[in-house]
Amino acid sequence: MGKSAVKGLFQICLIIATFILAIITIVAAFSGSVAPLDSVLMPLLGLAVPVLLICNLIVALCWGLARKCWAFVPLIAFFCNWNYLTSVIQFHSSKERTPNGKYLKIATYNIHSFGNEITGYSCKEIAKYMQQEQVDVLCFQEFGANQYFPIDSIRKALSHWQYSLIPTEDSIKGVLPIAVFSRYPLIHERFISYPNSANCSMLCDVVLGADTVRLINNHLQTTSVSQKRSKWEREMATDDTRREAQVAKDAAETLHENFVKRASQTYTIGYFAKNSPYPVLVCGDFNSIPSSYTYHYLNDFLKDGFRTAGNGYMYTYRYGKKLLRIDYIFHSPDLKGMSYYSPTQEFCSDHNPAIMEVEIQ
Repeated sequence: MGKSAVKGLFQICLIIATFILAIITIVAAFSGSVAPLDSVLMPLLGLAVPVLLICNLIVALCWGLARKCWAFVPLIAFFCNWNYLTSVIQFHSSKERTPNGKYLKIATYNIHSFGNEITGYSCKEIAKYMQQEQVDVLCFQEFGANQYFPIDSIRKALSHWQYSLIPTEDSIKGVLPIAVFSRYPLIHERFISYPNSANCSMLCDVVLGADTVRLINNHLQTTSVSQKRSKWEREMATDDTRREAQVAKDAAETLHENFVKRASQTYTIGYFAKNSPYPVLVCGDFNSIPSSYTYHYLNDFLKDGFRTAGNGYMYTYRYGKKLLRIDYIFHSPDLKGMSYYSPTQEFCSDHNPAIMEVEIQ
């Protein structure tokens, strides 16, 4: 076989690989529309969307540099994921407050128990920052104290927010605790636990004079990848291919089980949000990226605050090459988004907070 024949065969293989990548990426664009109970593959494809998009851009660039028309194939696949792209990239100009407007600024933050610090440094710095940002309501996930920096010390550090909801020890036994701190009165509180899960939600109403906003703070089912990573790494270090296959199967089953749990938890959130007599803010750590079923379900009847008021590129998980947006603030259509941002905070958590201001119309 001559050089030209080998070159031609190699190019055909590259074209086929380009089409396969593009088809997988286009199929992944619809992954959020398929409930995890109905498919094992689609949620996994949805999880791969950020990497698939980067791969398509690289392939398009390579074909473009080679001046080949095949560059259009990965570009088409890339833009078929427009819904995902607009959930992480927005270009909204800043909105001016009106003199007689009513505004509420909310932050959601997975604080990882303030890093279990004995001095409370992170808690105090977070309080200082949120006060500077004039945040009215703080929603925490993985909220926790320790014997050196107990709940009373946390309350003192967060005394700017005089109203708070912290579940009792009995209600959070075996559960990753969440909490709400507010400058406004909080009423009608309800703690929501989920079967076979260490995650939970909390519902309450924020009273702003004559206006009331229903708040649902959430920490949905974790991926469990971090907990099992060391076990999988040990098994993958062996030369036994059967072990490797078992690890892949275990990982897929673990992810799918948690996709299903998150979907069920999302239905519960949807029930309370849809039946609210007041405008709704739904926030927290959802452990789901914007291509997920959880995101699509909530975005069908609520608005993603970043889409309505954000600017630039959005991610909230500080690791994972800054590709993962898993913390959100959704709002009712009758609340107007004014600003939305996620500042980098390197205190105690692997998350960044998400902060949004809304106008109550």
